[in-house]
This record gives sequence, structure tokens and C-alpha cells, in this order.
Amino acid sequence: MEQDWINRWDERYSGETFAYGEQPNQYLKKQLRHFTPGTILFPAEGEGRNAVHAAGMGWEVSAFDISTEGQKKAMQLAQKYNVTIDYRVGALETLPYTSEHFDAIALIYAHFPPAIKETYHQAFHRYLKKGGVIIFEAFSKKHLEYVNRNEKVGGPKDLASLFSIEEINHYFSGYEIRELVETEIELAEGAFHNGTGSVIRFVGVKH
Repeated sequence: MEQDWINRWDERYSGETFAYGEQPNQYLKKQLRHFTPGTILFPAEGEGRNAVHAAGMGWEVSAFDISTEGQKKAMQLAQKYNVTIDYRVGALETLPYTSEHFDAIALIYAHFPPAIKETYHQAFHRYLKKGGVIIFEAFSKKHLEYVNRNEKVGGPKDLASLFSIEEINHYFSGYEIRELVETEIELAEGAFHNGTGSVIRFVGVKH
């Protein structure tokens, strides 16, 4: 993982306030209600808002990110809400996750560099149990138009880091699709997700 990429996120998460707020993503919060708590993985989890929420619902939570500053904030948040999360720091290939281990994987604005994007999503497919669920919300390729109009909405500014419905169908082919849409939403998450954006939302169950 390139050091400048790590430094970027360490800088974002080093402030006293939470960059994307302390409250969970609304789409994740809504979807988790439909599933019985089990083991769940949060890739690119940042400051832990989503992982802590899931732990509070009774999920056994694993999370990872490249940012030690993000991990520090996540552990603070977990302590505040009196929950336990297993939060690792490092590139995915260095972490001890195993095949068919998780009942759910939550990919919430998990935008990976293009060079590792496909490899990581292939790994997430392997880590998910049969009958397990992917819950996904991230910026679509159309989002570039929105961020050009309003930088406060956040998100990557390179097309390759953004998502299309075709990519999701490719990464998670053969899944039972509960929802797969590209839609415009209003975001109000901390200091870095504010305004109108375009996202892909996906809920899929692994056969």
C-alpha cells in the first residue's frame, strides 16, 4: 500500500471530531435490521461508526483499515458505547481472514485504489459464507458530476475508484440480488459527506 495513501487517511482521521460523524450510515442501519446477527466484516472502516453500531445490535464485528488514526478513533467510539470490535490495521492480504467465515460483509464507501479493487472484492466473496449477505453503498461513476459541483459531498475524483452496476454484477455474480440500484441521495455524514450524490446500493445473498 502506498505510503501517501496511508498518510492521507491518517491525516483525515487525526482530528478530534469524527470525519464522517459518529452515527452509522443510514442504508446500513436499515439493512442490518433484516438479518439475524452473526459474524460481520467491515472493510475500510475508518473511525468505526458502522462497526460500533453493528456491535451494539449483537453482531460479532471484525473491521480493518490502513489507518492507525482511524483505529484509535474506532476504539474510542467502541469504549463510549461499551461494545467490542476486532479492528485490524493493514492491507487485506496481511490480515488473518479465512474463507467462508463471515455471515455478512458491509462495504460502506469502501473505495479501494484501482490496482487492488478487483482483487479485494474477489477476496470478500471468498470470505463470505454460503447464505451470507453483502451490504453495499458507495459512490457511482456518475458521482463525478456531483463532486465537481459540490466538493463537500466527498468521494473519489477518479472514475476507476467509483462503481457501476456492471462492476457489482461482476464482483458478485450468481448472488441472489435483494436490491441493486443506482440512485441519487442526500448525505449528511460528518464534515466530508454533505450534499447530493450518486450511489450504488446493493444487497446480495451468496448462493
